[in-house]
Amino acid sequence: MKNKMNALSGSDLSGDRSMLIKTTKHMKKVIYALILPLVVVSGLVFANHEIKNENSEKSIPKPLSAAEREAGLRKWEATPEGIKFKKWEASPEGKKVLAGAAKIRKPISAFTNMEAVVTSLSLPPGSRLGFGVMARINGDDYILSFGLEESNEFQQLHNLKVNDKIIIKSRGVSYAPKYSYPIVSGDYVERDSKIIYKRAPRKGGC
Repeated sequence: MKNKMNALSGSDLSGDRSMLIKTTKHMKKVIYALILPLVVVSGLVFANHEIKNENSEKSIPKPLSAAEREAGLRKWEATPEGIKFKKWEASPEGKKVLAGAAKIRKPISAFTNMEAVVTSLSLPPGSRLGFGVMARINGDDYILSFGLEESNEFQQLHNLKVNDKIIIKSRGVSYAPKYSYPIVSGDYVERDSKIIYKRAPRKGGC
């Protein structure tokens, strides 16, 4: 009887063990089945993150160093266009344009008011600067350029007349051998204490 009980106990135990082993194996399969998708998803997310980081790093060009800018300038000055520009800079006309640009550099850098008088409602023949007028600032003539018009944003500027006194603000002045006057970017215009134009900030800018 005791042997039978032992035999039963042994068989029961072996049965329980086999059930336990089967259950454990089954649980392992279930756990593995649950973990595998998580590992795959995590890997995809990590890979996607790495790709985004790589793309963002590629899309943001590194600023050139002073030496690189200088080298680029020297290289350009050796081209036909660069040689032509250097000759123009040294000419009486070029020197006059450069002096006019330097004269208003301070208020442009500070983006402060400049008093101007409209001298012409059209730009010099052959100009490709979009809409603009000629204006005199501190005794010198300038091209006041507003660029290409979109959505009638220059509507009030079209009402300007010769000899109108205006207040302007600009963020930039440029020049080119093609033009006999410095080119002032029109970013803000006020007439009779009323704002008639204010350039909208660029998309993505501040």
